[in-house]
Amino acid sequence: MTNSVRPARISYLCLQATREGQASYAHVHEIVDGLKRRGCSVELYEPSYTTGRVPGPLGRAMEFLRVQRRLRASAQAQDALYIRAHFAAYPTAMWAKRRGIPVVQEINGPYEDLFLAWPLTRWFAGLFTGLMRRQYQDADALIAVTAKMADWLEAETGVGSVAVIPNGANIVVFRPGFPKPAGLPERYAIFFGALAPWQGLDTMLAAIDHKSWPNGVSLVILGDGVGRSSVEAAAAANPAVVYLGIRPYHELPKFVASSIVGLVPSRDRAGTGLSPLKTYETLACGVPAIVCDVPGSRELVREASCGIVVPVDDVGALASAVARIAADPSAAAAMGRRGRDAIVASHSWDERAAATLRVIDGVLTRGGRS
Repeated sequence: MTNSVRPARISYLCLQATREGQASYAHVHEIVDGLKRRGCSVELYEPSYTTGRVPGPLGRAMEFLRVQRRLRASAQAQDALYIRAHFAAYPTAMWAKRRGIPVVQEINGPYEDLFLAWPLTRWFAGLFTGLMRRQYQDADALIAVTAKMADWLEAETGVGSVAVIPNGANIVVFRPGFPKPAGLPERYAIFFGALAPWQGLDTMLAAIDHKSWPNGVSLVILGDGVGRSSVEAAAAANPAVVYLGIRPYHELPKFVASSIVGLVPSRDRAGTGLSPLKTYETLACGVPAIVCDVPGSRELVREASCGIVVPVDDVGALASAVARIAADPSAAAAMGRRGRDAIVASHSWDERAAATLRVIDGVLTRGGRS
């Protein structure tokens, strides 16, 4: 394990509540746990609605303020402030700057992500974009999840060097060998994660009705989001579509490991590349993945020969890729083994935590901390 200069005291601000079943939950908690294993003291500050109903815009805004007040009033002496990028983190980012506390910003998407997730924010796009850009420009270090995202940040902010730390997988939690949960189809492809437009849900749901989709293979979907009604309608109309709703993080592997292939037909919304968490977790389970031909998503699958890359939004190509996997179980199993080996070797969350700590240590060292 990589050791810090000395155990760092880190305040981690995440204004996107980490709810099980969403990628942010795994990313945030795995990095926090990995930093703690390396001797860091990490305090996570996030909204209270990690379970139950999410409040409306005013309720969320008030909670953003409460969380940040709690962080600023904390008795813990902070060596560094780590922010999962969010427009509303601006007050605390500026507070840390005034106090001389180094700030690391982790950026997982372009500005457009906010406007797609919350369309009403587009009315104030100039304000929200300005709040985010200023935070990035003032940060002591920036972390991006793809190389394309790093290029965009460097051009957008003028910052000369952005660290690239992609997503990863917990190789202990996500692994092969789980018994198949009761009630699942004999053979199935799986999709799990946020049911959002950019995930390619429409492409998947059209693919299962395509003539090239293999007989006897179902589509199992886990997750929640704005696309839930479309998924529920498809499941009601087609018995080959099985919707299982949200499942806790530690239950996901048994559904993934029992599938014949994981589907990751995500779209690159802004040309900044993708690092889908589900790709790493699928491969960690020894299951091949079908991903779209976009930067950050395709490289691992091609380099490790652990799945199939298809064009974005190509229904026929996705259906045909599932058919290829279904028709040759031996080749699919070999893909799965290569994928698992690649994740264990270089793409575990433990590796990502080590890389994150190197960024934090670099900031603290440059700041003269001994």
